[in-house]
Amino acid sequence: MGLAHGIVGWTDVAVPDMDAGEAFYSDLFGWEAVSAGPADSMPYTMFALDGEVVAGMGPLSADQVDAGQLPAWSSYVIVDDADIVFAAAVELGATPLLEPTQILDTGTMFAILDPVGAPVCFWQSGTHDGAGVFNEPGSLTWNDLATRNVEKAKTFYTRLLGWDVGEMPMGDRAYWTFSNAGRMNGGTWDMSGLLPDDLPSHWMPWFRVHDCSAMATRVEELGGSIRRAPAEDGIGTSAVVADPFGAVFGILETDRVDGQPPR
Repeated sequence: MGLAHGIVGWTDVAVPDMDAGEAFYSDLFGWEAVSAGPADSMPYTMFALDGEVVAGMGPLSADQVDAGQLPAWSSYVIVDDADIVFAAAVELGATPLLEPTQILDTGTMFAILDPVGAPVCFWQSGTHDGAGVFNEPGSLTWNDLATRNVEKAKTFYTRLLGWDVGEMPMGDRAYWTFSNAGRMNGGTWDMSGLLPDDLPSHWMPWFRVHDCSAMATRVEELGGSIRRAPAEDGIGTSAVVADPFGAVFGILETDRVDGQPPR
């Protein structure tokens, strides 16, 4: 049984040095790196945890770097029909970045800037159906959207994907959750005054860990950086970190996830 339509079910990172990226993430999370696709296709690495794929990594070319594209993690929403969802997204105000494109026999993807300016990807499954495990230490557990226009973001995603919106207390700031078919699937929050004014809206993946403080320390030992130090946030202990290239992601130590895939 595949992942349900509307699930944020995959994430990958673009880096300028695939070997260094593999070394960093394999050491940090205990992931096994496996090359995906035939030798003559674009290089792409699948990371596996205990035999189940959890995330991917692709190359950021010198031309992309020269054009100003930064190393970054991308979030992917699983959809039943990429063409239909792409057309609906554009009609709702999204800006196309990549029109629906078949990637060998693995699936079809497209990418947009949503109406608040955050890049996000969509995936129609072929032989690849997204992550095989969620919410276990070392795997994807959450995705959230930081923006300065929460209402516009909520309107877009509820209309496009049928997500339900709820409110979750998060210390002294508001946080809105997105639910897909009755299961929480991510969220959004207002970054005004909390993040740099020139930082655009963005989606960010979170990975569950056993020990947030120890993992943040390990990130620095491996050449990465801590962007927000480990702190209690009402769900557990979380931190925002970056790999050695500057690609940012979150780590979360919590007892509040159930360890079951969001199917």
